[in-house]
Amino acid sequence: MSATGQWVSCSGCRSLVYRPRLRRNLQVCPECAHHHRLSAVERIAQLVDENTFRTLSVSATDDDPLTFADSRPYGERLATARQLTGQDDAAVVGTAVLGGTPCVLGVMNFGFLGGSMGSAVGEAVCTAVEEAQRRSLPLVLITASGGARMQEGVQALLQMARTAQAMAQMREAGLLSVCVLTDPTFGGVTASFASLGDILIAEEGALIGFAGPRVITQTVGEDLPTGFQRAHSLLEHGLVDRVEHREQLRPVLARILRLHRRAPAATVGVTGRRCSAGVPRQAAGPGTAEPQEAWAVVQRARDRDRPTTREYLAEAFDDFLELHGDRAFGDDPAVVGGVARLGERAVVVIGHQKGHTTNDLVQSNFGMPHPEGYRKALRLLRHAERLGLPVVTLIDTPGAYPGVQAEERGQSAAIAEIIAASSQLMVPVVSVVTGEGGSGGALALATGDRLLVLENAFFSVISPEGCASILWRTAQAAPKAAAALRLTAADLYDLGVADEIVPEPPGGAQRDPAAMHERLRAAVTQVLEDICSGDERERAQRRRERIRRFGQPSILAEPPLEVETEHVTQVVVEGASA
Repeated sequence: MSATGQWVSCSGCRSLVYRPRLRRNLQVCPECAHHHRLSAVERIAQLVDENTFRTLSVSATDDDPLTFADSRPYGERLATARQLTGQDDAAVVGTAVLGGTPCVLGVMNFGFLGGSMGSAVGEAVCTAVEEAQRRSLPLVLITASGGARMQEGVQALLQMARTAQAMAQMREAGLLSVCVLTDPTFGGVTASFASLGDILIAEEGALIGFAGPRVITQTVGEDLPTGFQRAHSLLEHGLVDRVEHREQLRPVLARILRLHRRAPAATVGVTGRRCSAGVPRQAAGPGTAEPQEAWAVVQRARDRDRPTTREYLAEAFDDFLELHGDRAFGDDPAVVGGVARLGERAVVVIGHQKGHTTNDLVQSNFGMPHPEGYRKALRLLRHAERLGLPVVTLIDTPGAYPGVQAEERGQSAAIAEIIAASSQLMVPVVSVVTGEGGSGGALALATGDRLLVLENAFFSVISPEGCASILWRTAQAAPKAAAALRLTAADLYDLGVADEIVPEPPGGAQRDPAAMHERLRAAVTQVLEDICSGDERERAQRRRERIRRFGQPSILAEPPLEVETEHVTQVVVEGASA
């Protein structure tokens, strides 16, 4: 960005922009939306509530441990950077109030030796973490860096271990950390504390990675794809939770901090009631489910007009903020999750997403998750446990995606890991089957303290069509298989699998979505009040005992499947070779 008087040449589009206009626009070009780099002072002024930032004192470090010199001595470079920026080094840390929530804030300045991380930056990050722990405050870090500072040699490299350990201590303390990655964030900063926040936000257009584009092309000679290492590419590959325009950073950070406030003690578990693990209890309210013909229930559960997970999140929960990605491969649209509130209670919500139109269904892969969908869900479960937030899962899937790529990326392991993890969580988990509950793909989100089933939903080891094709040798026997599988809400309740049946409006949830939203909200809120009180270890033990009893004699004995015996041996052999 070059300047002449009151006019500035945008480095993105080369347009001349009136300097006061650019300043009013938060240093974002009004012509091309290019986000110009900010100093630490400018960034702090844009983010925090007025006059609330208080700088933290950072212990002195060895300025020049190697007495390094290239074309200029390192000491001279430091002195020049300090004079130009008015900072001691590339990071400023302090306490602040952001959107009404107190926090600890750390901001890096690329204008100070490229925002490189030496011992002073490592000390600043550790100081910020220690202050957050001392005061039990959330931590917000804004990064802008070319990586580790070469002039400090291996001492700079070791700051990666130092700051990564500090972030691990934040996790152990159960305190929220948010990292905002701005242009550019590279090298040792990206490969340490910048990637270890509970929530990662990339600023619009930011260039983010480990090795820089020039290093990649010179080292391995690869042609770089369009948009490589830019913010939206990271979002697509599941590496960040969100990409935000600069003007949205302050309100989004304020929402994140507000959503993670825990409910006041007086509002948690106010009823003092607790249900014995594994004992079904029917939800209060009109329209209690009557026994229905199983196949009709399956058809209603699959009705395209039934409310989707996104609609429940928008209407039954308060202020849902979506988080994206598995931090390894991608962001699966078949699984949606994030943080929301139910009244005064902060919760993590995860659910399968379908859609109403063919285009919606294709976009969400018909609600059939890939491994990265389950790994995203697992990441959100761990997020909930670290921060002590209850979990609500919404289940509506035909099953996990049965494709070649899903198998190659470890579908079985992804499902197994999330089932194992959810069974051991120390925070409450409430699961609600809102539509289809198909096989292990559904069970992955259904291993919790309570299982609620909507009146016209179902939960089964296999689809009726799949069961009919295998055991009756024809998909036309699907209605017969549905009845034999005992998969309806009423059956599940009688079998002791479902703890509650949530009544639907007359004709089904699709006939009156607004009423269904309210019924689901009321049912989940009541269950959370039941199970959030009391000792967390006792609750976790009750969950283990509940799962341990699965398959033991239940209230009603299951009737045998009506299968021709001559097919049984052959089915077993075929199943083994399938």
